[in-house]
Amino acid sequence: MDNIKTLIQGHEEFQSVKFAKNEERFKTLVEKGQSPKALFIGCSDSRVMPALITNSEAGDLFIIRNIGNFVAPFNPNVDYHATASAIEYAVSVLKVSDIIVCGHSECGAIASLFKDIEPTEENLHTIKWLELGESAKRSAQLLPKGVSKKEILDYTERISVIFQLENLLTYPAVKRRVADGSLFLHGWHYNIKNGKIEYYDEKAYEFKELTEKIIQKS
Repeated sequence: MDNIKTLIQGHEEFQSVKFAKNEERFKTLVEKGQSPKALFIGCSDSRVMPALITNSEAGDLFIIRNIGNFVAPFNPNVDYHATASAIEYAVSVLKVSDIIVCGHSECGAIASLFKDIEPTEENLHTIKWLELGESAKRSAQLLPKGVSKKEILDYTERISVIFQLENLLTYPAVKRRVADGSLFLHGWHYNIKNGKIEYYDEKAYEFKELTEKIIQKS
């Protein structure tokens, strides 16, 4: 109960301070609807807060969060595909100009790929979902012998982001808009310990500090 009380108190503070300070912005968002700058696909990890690490305001980001920031390949069957539905809505209805897939350090989903987890009725969906990280795991297993466990996990976190970007391109709307230059895909990796973000430079085939990208454009 103490945890929920803390959240309720936090809401009261939001209403009295933050909402009051930004009331006009929320009113505009209601009247004109949302027009987010980007679709942010991140992990459900409670330590990764998309709006916080990008210093974004309400209405700036359309956010998908799931275990491991995974993107399942496009599947035309009519079933309950939450992540796929959100991608389609962001790309075809909201017309976002950018999609960010953001992995992070100390990722529990990535670490789980290297564990033998016994299937039970309580984890069947999770085990199935983790299959989306198998390609990254196989790539990591090709690393030279002697590489530390931390280096393996760090590599897998990053290479997984690249595989998810590839899966995004299996969506017809994403592929079409990327091809016509109206949509741009970005791979990020957030370090929880130091707060820094790296981006995937597809020309150099490596991750670089995001601040470098800003300097290059200025």
